Amino acid sequence: MTALLTHSGGCQCGAVRYRAKGELAYPHICYCRMCQKASGNYFMPFAGVARQDFEITRGEPSWFQSSDMVRRGFCSACGTPLFYNIPEADFINVTLGSLDNPSVLLPVAQSNLDSKMPWFHLLDGLDHEPAASTVERARTIQQSNHQHPDRDTETWPEEKS
Repeated sequence: MTALLTHSGGCQCGAVRYRAKGELAYPHICYCRMCQKASGNYFMPFAGVARQDFEITRGEPSWFQSSDMVRRGFCSACGTPLFYNIPEADFINVTLGSLDNPSVLLPVAQSNLDSKMPWFHLLDGLDHEPAASTVERARTIQQSNHQHPDRDTETWPEEKS
């Protein structure tokens, strides 16, 4: 018998957390202008999960009705985009970047290519910045990091001992 996959995720501050059981369907990248504005980025990656296999485990997302057909869920505390929801559908899409382990899903398709940046093919040729982090800078960031860790926590923020 195979173990049932479970994916957890949430927002940057930890106020909203969710769990999705089973395979995440149709991981893809959307380039439409609405997704660009909703993410503040050039694209938004999504995958779907059946509603019966999805649950909010902490907090409540806020919702923005971005069109007559779709509403988008996000954290009102930190602004992280979390969901693309067609209320009548039997699934909900989660943003792949909000997963605790986003590297487990390779997108299988791209949509709305008419809005894709025409220069994306040039990105691999851009200069690379040298690693700017010094040990001291990395330690300072780690000690002052307020971002929720990439795992479920019993409470958040965790109490400091």
